[in-house]
Amino acid sequence: MDTTIEKPEGGGGGWLINHLPAIFWHRRYYVIIPAVLIFVAAVITAYTLPTLYRSTATMLVESPDLPTEIVDSPGTGKIEERIARIREQVLSRGDLISLIEQNDLYSSERRSKPMSTVVEKMREATIVGALSDDIGAGGSQDKNVVAITMSYDYPDPSKAQAVMQAFVTQFLRMDSDEIEDQANLSVRFLGEQASKLQTQIQTIEGQITSLKASNGAALAGSSGPTFVDTGSYSAQITSLENQNRQLIAQSRSGGADPLLVQAQAALAAAEAQYSDSHPDVIAARERVATLRRQSQNAGNSNTIPTIIQEQIRANNAAIAQLNAAREGAVGRANAAMAGQARAPAILERAMQLESQANNLRQQYAKVSTDLLKAQSSARLANEQRAERLSLVEPPNLPDTPHWPNRLLVIGGGAAAGLGLGFVLALLVELLTRPMRSPAQVQSMGLPVLGVVPILQTIKPKKRRFWPFRKREARFA
Repeated sequence: MDTTIEKPEGGGGGWLINHLPAIFWHRRYYVIIPAVLIFVAAVITAYTLPTLYRSTATMLVESPDLPTEIVDSPGTGKIEERIARIREQVLSRGDLISLIEQNDLYSSERRSKPMSTVVEKMREATIVGALSDDIGAGGSQDKNVVAITMSYDYPDPSKAQAVMQAFVTQFLRMDSDEIEDQANLSVRFLGEQASKLQTQIQTIEGQITSLKASNGAALAGSSGPTFVDTGSYSAQITSLENQNRQLIAQSRSGGADPLLVQAQAALAAAEAQYSDSHPDVIAARERVATLRRQSQNAGNSNTIPTIIQEQIRANNAAIAQLNAAREGAVGRANAAMAGQARAPAILERAMQLESQANNLRQQYAKVSTDLLKAQSSARLANEQRAERLSLVEPPNLPDTPHWPNRLLVIGGGAAAGLGLGFVLALLVELLTRPMRSPAQVQSMGLPVLGVVPILQTIKPKKRRFWPFRKREARFA
């Protein structure tokens, strides 16, 4: 008997790794049974899952026909935001219910579930994605969206294609309508703003004109003090009053005609100052001649008092006019002084109105520029020349199921069954811990006296049907 003792194997879990083939063979039923059961379950699942067909379509984001340096595109912001808004409109509850009823979708679900659940299921079956182009981006996070992809999953391929065609039609129509509506709305809004600003500018300009017109004297006299020369009026009034006193005295004494004397004195003064052809000299001569003729025609001194009375009345009328003129000058001077006191406040108000008018003019210029751009953008949108979506790949009629992938389900079930079987075999081995090597005995502190080999009984060979022929061949 061989009494050679095997060397102890490495500690830890080395004995388990070395005996893995023996363990799996000994626990082969723990591996085979779960593997077979899960494999069968995977096959059944693969062929019982509902079959879904996917219809897809691709829409290209076309750039505007004219460059943005010439005219702004009437797009409503980033293409992602615009597509998100359109998606919410297309997948709204009312539109989805209409599609469900028109194409008789989810008939079994509609009989057993509420409509809100059916609508949510249809939303989950619809996928809208964006294809980005990062060429020339230089590592930037901003990428241009170049295409939009849509897909819809349904067990019937023809219905999936019909629903996808309805989605694409709504997408293209809503995108075009949204761009046109946004462009036209911008034109209307900017036009109203321009008209409103123009009205405000005209109103403020009218206020400035009215303020200057009603306070022109105050603004004109604000540059310096106002002087009123009332001495000239007083001197003229005094002179006329003295003349009246002299006339009265002469009328009482019966002397020469004072008017003639006064006219002769005025003529002498004019001749001393001007030439004989001067208008004042000529007028003074004519007055002297007229008074002489009147004096000669009178012939006696009885007419002198009448002439003197007329002169006195004329002098009194002149004195009244001079008094009125002096009072008017004084009143105007007082008004001018009051206007000078109000002039700073008037000028400040005028400056404020002018500043408001300038700000409104700047706003009006900017709004007018934006209005021209908006009008050009609206024209692009109405002529279908702006940034828009175009169908490059129409909805297809799927000929192969998109879900489930039966080979993947079956293969995954087989792999999962084998993995579970191996894990179960190792778990049973660790729980039972059978003695498979002398090292395990020595690890328990027991000496190993010897190793008894396991003798495997050889099964006898089956008897052949030609025993005699075999025996003849043995003794040949």
